[in-house]
Amino acid sequence: MTRKSLRIFLDTSVLIAAVLSPTGGARKLFLLAEEGILKPIVGPTVLRECDDVIRRKAPQLLPMLAQILAIAQTETSLAASRADMKAARLYVTYAPDAHVLAEAIAADPDWFITHDKQHFLKTRQDIRLSFEIGTPGDLIQKLKDDFSLL
Repeated sequence: MTRKSLRIFLDTSVLIAAVLSPTGGARKLFLLAEEGILKPIVGPTVLRECDDVIRRKAPQLLPMLAQILAIAQTETSLAASRADMKAARLYVTYAPDAHVLAEAIAADPDWFITHDKQHFLKTRQDIRLSFEIGTPGDLIQKLKDDFSLL
């Protein structure tokens, strides 16, 4: 029986953390992806943001970004639709983050992984998304706690 990889949409903050820290939780997600346990997904907005940040702050790490994305066979999602944007704006009002969330909604992942406490990690009980939102550590802990996900 073939196991289904857990589909995870990665926010810019997670990609940058994975590039900067070879031992952090974000990089561990890419190691799990190499093993086929996770299927990372990024949106066009996330790729642009990440490229911009790394070019400005640590251009020598651009090859590392390309390498971890390629080795993990990271999928790039399609651009968000108007309906996806409308749904995302109900959850987060900050326009750049709403665009990222809209791309995640379009990708329909199992999890949205971020480090952004201000805009994403606050729980919104009044709005239901089709996926969990958490940090790399949240997902790793969930995998440890619930082997049926593997």
